[in-house]
Amino acid sequence: MSFERRLAEAARAVERHLRAWLAAEAPGGEERHVVPPRLQAALAHATLSGGKRVRPLLVIESSRMFDVDAEAAVATAAALECVHCYSLAHDDLPAMDNDQVRRGAPTVWKAFDEWTAILAGDALLTLAFEIVSAGLPGHVAADVRCRLATELARAAGARGMVGGQCLDLEADQLGEPRAPNLHHILRLQEMKTGALMGFACRSGAILAGATPAEEAFLARFGLKLGLAFQIADDLLDAEGDAAVVGKATGKDAGRNKATLVALLGPEAARTKLNEIAAETISLLDPFGSRASVLRDAVRFAVRRQR
Repeated sequence: MSFERRLAEAARAVERHLRAWLAAEAPGGEERHVVPPRLQAALAHATLSGGKRVRPLLVIESSRMFDVDAEAAVATAAALECVHCYSLAHDDLPAMDNDQVRRGAPTVWKAFDEWTAILAGDALLTLAFEIVSAGLPGHVAADVRCRLATELARAAGARGMVGGQCLDLEADQLGEPRAPNLHHILRLQEMKTGALMGFACRSGAILAGATPAEEAFLARFGLKLGLAFQIADDLLDAEGDAAVVGKATGKDAGRNKATLVALLGPEAARTKLNEIAAETISLLDPFGSRASVLRDAVRFAVRRQR
């Protein structure tokens, strides 16, 4: 099966799961349990308006490597996608990246308004932990659920994605540091993008009770994959066609964004991307053929056009 087909199948599985959760939250029950229709619509817009669903695929494929139950893998993937979609709803806000188009459609704040986008993000973040704690199959042990919740919180929080976004906005809005160096940019991007991908790749090992060494290899792989994914994203901003990419391009250059493209130039950044991709793939050597789809994920990150 091709990587693109696996990606599409993972997307369908996770979207079915998300639709079921959102339907359960929809108006129709007792009044005290009713989600306001405006918020319900914003949640659907934030989660079901397309997207590559790479993070869910990584959860599902890392789980497949250890023969984890598919239902548990999809539920974990849906929780992670809630965190990712919350982050996009907030990152697009005028106070942050001020983006009006995402996935070829209006961003949540543009489709509704700022306060609705903030509340939708808040609701998705909390829904993620509801899914991890109460939405996994009954056979998943309590200590495994706790590990998943803890690692997801760490990946999403101040030491991970949120911290990376803070570093990004410091450069963008405060001009700090004035001249970001390679170490600063790599740290920012590993936190902002790599932390959640690290969770995605290690989650299968957590669900399976794999060895600490196996989990560590997959966590490191995910961090490096996130870094490659972010460099490719920055190259698309610099060189891509907005109609193909699905969002505005050319934004980073005028906003002092701390990126490898800004530091090195597009050609050198692409060389660095290819180096990181090769290093990332090599981290999967201990897993042999079991990790073939994860290797394809690296190649997809490097060659993607959107």
